[in-house]
Amino acid sequence: MLPHYHDELSLGAQTAYAELVEQTRALELQTLSGLKGAFHRRLIRGHAYVYFGWRDIDGRLRMAYVGPDDARVNALVQQFDAVKAPRKLAPQAQAAIALGLAATQPKHFRIVQQLSSYGFFRAGGVLVGTHAFIAIGNMLGVRWGAGQRTLDVDFAHAGNNVSIALPADLRLSVHDALTSLEMGLLPIQQLSGQAGAQYRNPSDPELRVDFVTPLTRTSELVQLGELGLALEPLRFMEFVLEATTQAVLAARSGSCLVNIPDPARYAVHKLIVHGERPVSERVKSIKDLEQAAALAHWHLENGMAEQFRLAWADALSRGPGWQRRALTGQRALLARHSGLDTVGLWQPA
Repeated sequence: MLPHYHDELSLGAQTAYAELVEQTRALELQTLSGLKGAFHRRLIRGHAYVYFGWRDIDGRLRMAYVGPDDARVNALVQQFDAVKAPRKLAPQAQAAIALGLAATQPKHFRIVQQLSSYGFFRAGGVLVGTHAFIAIGNMLGVRWGAGQRTLDVDFAHAGNNVSIALPADLRLSVHDALTSLEMGLLPIQQLSGQAGAQYRNPSDPELRVDFVTPLTRTSELVQLGELGLALEPLRFMEFVLEATTQAVLAARSGSCLVNIPDPARYAVHKLIVHGERPVSERVKSIKDLEQAAALAHWHLENGMAEQFRLAWADALSRGPGWQRRALTGQRALLARHSGLDTVGLWQPA
């Protein structure tokens, strides 16, 4: 008998999520609606100039020069004032959460929303890690963790970090502040609080943002010079950057559209990297297996085993190194969850 990995969200919660996705997507199409900040006018030597102020992911106040107080700038300010509704989706998000949707921690949500405002997701960035796992659950209409009190790890707990995977050839167009704001993006400045490929908020040092990318020929950090951004190359990360999909992160303050991995590929990737973790990261290693098990179970239970099997077959086809690690992860998974040892998940029925 398989463990009880999740509860099905009510029809009301699933409907509320679907509506929230459409509303979030529609709002983000209103170019300026997602920007969090304010325009400021300054009088310098008798001439008026306009600046835009916002708080960066490290919590620091940023200020970018937009331009002289002319017709083009005024048009931008008026458009911003007309669509600015930072809490517009808050009631819908709160209603969905009340119906059972899993909520994102407020401080994590603010970071993801800020990265969205910089254009990271439009440029191909993908939310990975447990935040993606939680978002996948909402998208699939389930709430993870039900009946998991006996597990030695909370496999749906997001921890203290937000992880974003980016292609190594990522290009965010770096425009002047006025052009960026007209495009609905915050002006790009070098992100502060960097320690390698991690970014920390000085006021909350335990909270960090990790930027990762697929491993290249060297294991050195990949530098995106125009952004002042460093990416940590990780083996096998390319597997979850393929065939991505979109989902909504929900918090009491609103919602945000993000790219997330395909659920089956996310699960298989967890099996591949399971054996890569050192002994000191045993809890994370178990967490990998539990998330993979939950997703494998969902695919099996919902008649989607073929999608899981295709992702599994893809991993095995990528060479002996991939195959060895995937099979090691599979053995570890089945040792904990023997009920998943069924033909449909691993080979054609």
